[in-house]
Amino acid sequence: MLRQDKERIVSELAERLKSSQNLLVADYRGLTMPEIDELRTKLLESGARFSVVKNTLTRRAAEEAGVKQLLDLIDGPTAIAFIDAEGDPAAAAKILNDTARAHDVLVIRGGLLEGDTVSDVEVKRLATLPPSDVLRAQLASAVAAPLTTIVGLFTAPLRDLVNVIDARITQLQEQGESLPEPEAEAPAEEPTAEAETSEPEAAVEEAPAEEASTEEPAQESNEEGQEDSFRSSGA
Repeated sequence: MLRQDKERIVSELAERLKSSQNLLVADYRGLTMPEIDELRTKLLESGARFSVVKNTLTRRAAEEAGVKQLLDLIDGPTAIAFIDAEGDPAAAAKILNDTARAHDVLVIRGGLLEGDTVSDVEVKRLATLPPSDVLRAQLASAVAAPLTTIVGLFTAPLRDLVNVIDARITQLQEQGESLPEPEAEAPAEEPTAEAETSEPEAAVEEAPAEEASTEEPAQESNEEGQEDSFRSSGA
């Protein structure tokens, strides 16, 4: 690769790092090109761009962008899912986690959420959450909390929402309280004297059904293919 091409890629990657508060890092070694293309398509649908770039160029871009915390995650074949401002980190994490479960060769290393470093365990935990907008809506309607706590739920970074919930549940348990149950339907009118003589029908509550709760190993991409992958990802 020509020097000017490398400089262009570093510059473009640095700009992307500066503008991305949320990104996920994975070791893609062993995935086939069709599998990488499929993963890239799924991530695009969640507002994330999956890029494969040579590590030396990624390190230079991270230093140029002032994102040095990313350097610890760059070790071996590295792919980065850059999550757009309108993208959903939870959805992107779920896609990566599902792919890792289907293909043992994909390894999640961690990432950056709200600019802070997160571990692979935290990314997998994030993958279990519903989409961020749905999560905040559920919290607002299901958690009995003072107004200041509700405001905190909406303003807290996504990675902190689970901790906020856990803290609130612990507080309620210590106070001997419980989370509010859904409002029951209004009771039916009392039966007349004539109706009382007939045998009442038993009320049956339906129990919610429990929901039921992957290709050949790939060869590593060479360095030239890695830069091509970055360009094809929309860099």
